[in-house]
Amino acid sequence: MRKSSRLSRFNIASLTLGLAFLYLPILILVIYSFNASRLVTVWGGWSLRWYHEFFNDRAMIEAAWMSLEVAMSSATIATLLGTLAAVALSRGERFRGRTLFSGMLYAPLVMPEVITGLSLLLLFVALNAERGFWTVTIAHTTLTMCFVAVVVQSRLGSLDRSLEEAAMDLGCNPVRAFVAVTLPLIAPSIVAGWMLAFTLSLDDLVIASFTTGPGSATLPIRIYSEVRLGVKPEINAICTLVIGLIAMVIVIASLASKLSSEQGESAAPL
Repeated sequence: MRKSSRLSRFNIASLTLGLAFLYLPILILVIYSFNASRLVTVWGGWSLRWYHEFFNDRAMIEAAWMSLEVAMSSATIATLLGTLAAVALSRGERFRGRTLFSGMLYAPLVMPEVITGLSLLLLFVALNAERGFWTVTIAHTTLTMCFVAVVVQSRLGSLDRSLEEAAMDLGCNPVRAFVAVTLPLIAPSIVAGWMLAFTLSLDDLVIASFTTGPGSATLPIRIYSEVRLGVKPEINAICTLVIGLIAMVIVIASLASKLSSEQGESAAPL
């Protein structure tokens, strides 16, 4: 007997409650970012006042630019290193130290961020490195590289290696076969890994608070310092802009991933 594919009322109610639990607070935050009242709990009408306040707040703008620069730099470096690590684990045979390498690579996935941040702080102090943009970037790269490696390795594990072997049979060396055949096929996972690394870096507070220095505070650190003195309506406007930025990055990354996947599939039979 064929089972019905229609959703039951219980499933619809569960899905609705789950989505409301996840997105209702974000929706409330977005609505109150247009609140004209100075009190965040009192509705005073629609207004763009707090967006104007944000764009006139030089310290907050500098923190936002700092976060964007760190997120883009660390995501790019983490994507490059994480992809290479995933290729080494997927394509490399049982080389000596493989277990130790994979364990060290995936350790940040389960390690508390406080421990990671403190250990990186001790490292930078031992090296007498001036804390600022690059120390935060290195710290975020350390945090996000493992996530990229997991995403890319899962795609490499499900890939048909006969396509790469066919390219080498036709005269390609291993590097050219990887660039011409494998790389277009795993491009969607690389884009997804970059997007995940970018979001994690943009969101991080704990590790950045350990590794940042004077004059290089990121946006989460700046927001946290403001919230400790009381939530201002300007914070709602800032968070709404960040939500819009992340949504735009997701859309662009999804389109790029889809385009790369279509190109890879069209090129694979050749």
